[in-house]
Amino acid sequence: MCLCPGSHPGSGAQAGEAGAMSAEGWDTGPGGHPGASGAGPCPPGTASAPWSLPHWRACLAAAVLCYINLLNYMNWFIVAGMLLDIQNFFQISDSNAGLLQTVFICSLLLSAPVFGYLGDRHGRKATLSVGILLWSGAGLSSSFISPQHPWLFFLSRGVVGIGSASYSTIAPTVLGDLFVRDQRTRVLAIFYIFIPVGSGLGYVLGSAVLQLTGNWHWAFRVLPCLEAVALILLIALVPDPPRGAAEKQEEVAMGALRSSWCEDVRYLGRNWSFVWSTLGVTAIAFVTGALGFWAPKFLFEARVVHGLQLPCLQDLCNEQDSLIFGILTVVTGIIGVVLGAEASRRYKKVNPRAESLICAYSLLIAAPCLYLALILAPVTLLASYAGRECREGSVTGGLVHRCSWPSGSCFCPATGRWLLTSCCPWWCPGAGGQQRRFRSRWATSWGTPAALTSLALSPAP
Repeated sequence: MCLCPGSHPGSGAQAGEAGAMSAEGWDTGPGGHPGASGAGPCPPGTASAPWSLPHWRACLAAAVLCYINLLNYMNWFIVAGMLLDIQNFFQISDSNAGLLQTVFICSLLLSAPVFGYLGDRHGRKATLSVGILLWSGAGLSSSFISPQHPWLFFLSRGVVGIGSASYSTIAPTVLGDLFVRDQRTRVLAIFYIFIPVGSGLGYVLGSAVLQLTGNWHWAFRVLPCLEAVALILLIALVPDPPRGAAEKQEEVAMGALRSSWCEDVRYLGRNWSFVWSTLGVTAIAFVTGALGFWAPKFLFEARVVHGLQLPCLQDLCNEQDSLIFGILTVVTGIIGVVLGAEASRRYKKVNPRAESLICAYSLLIAAPCLYLALILAPVTLLASYAGRECREGSVTGGLVHRCSWPSGSCFCPATGRWLLTSCCPWWCPGAGGQQRRFRSRWATSWGTPAALTSLALSPAP
């Protein structure tokens, strides 16, 4: 028997004796059904109104999260934009340089499930703040490491990976709770546009700061200033909505039962759309992770092979390729996302599987572009640049659109990035001439058809 708030226990008991029990087991009032007016026990408690936020506040929070996502991916690729100078400063070989990205990705890979679990059960805003503090503090401290302690630089990249994992896993869920249906898809698409934009600006920032100051350390000192602004904006402007706050009121009223980590994994394992999306994105990341890290140096050494550039043996190297590659990555990434989203919007009117098919078609276009870019590098640099950027636009358009697909919005691309980035120096060592590095095209070519197959097989949501 329930008592209405503020009622006297005695009066509630008397009313309970006078009322009859309904078939559902609730005490009925004088009206003959649960909740009827008059004396009697109170009806089942009604759910409170769902959490709401003004639309302009939600858009402002989304803008802040997009800005932080931009900085996150700038941090991912800033090392690649200055790789030659970092190698000269610490006197590390290509194999050890590949270990830089391996440490970063392994840290992200191992910590992402932990942050995902914490973000699902604790305050997401606090977790995001800790992540930003981690990666910005580690990046700033790495700029003061002496050349006698390169292992500290490797350690700092690992800490940056841990901080990045917190943001990459939690921020999309906050956006998912601020928007619904088509709004959510559009906002997530915009959010993921900053993957290629941030990656390209990471190359540009590293190269530009190096050319302006003559010291690569300053790139790691400029970025934390932008991240400090991001942290202030996050604390001041981004709310921490309840899980599922943007869904329908009755769904919120039902409440979500807390499940264990093993139950979550079993549930995801039975979601075939999620499984195929994860396999496809892992295969894509197998290729793009290594290309993103090694492409500027690949193109630099291609110029050396053509006799257009002297080998970099001094402290300050010519990072022109990083600057060009970064600008092209930003431009083609945006074009690819816009074209992919528009093509999917139109195609979905006649085919409900438009999202997965657009991803597959994009990869089908990207495969020959990648192959030609790698195979033609010893012959002509122009064709290599054109092929790489054609592939960048195609893959980004399909991949980012896939990220905005609700049933495939969570995946683990870090696995593929780690595999090829750590193996690439063994397949294409620097010692023994630049020509040997072109053999890596055989290693990177298999990921595209694998991703194409898995994304094409992924069912529609």
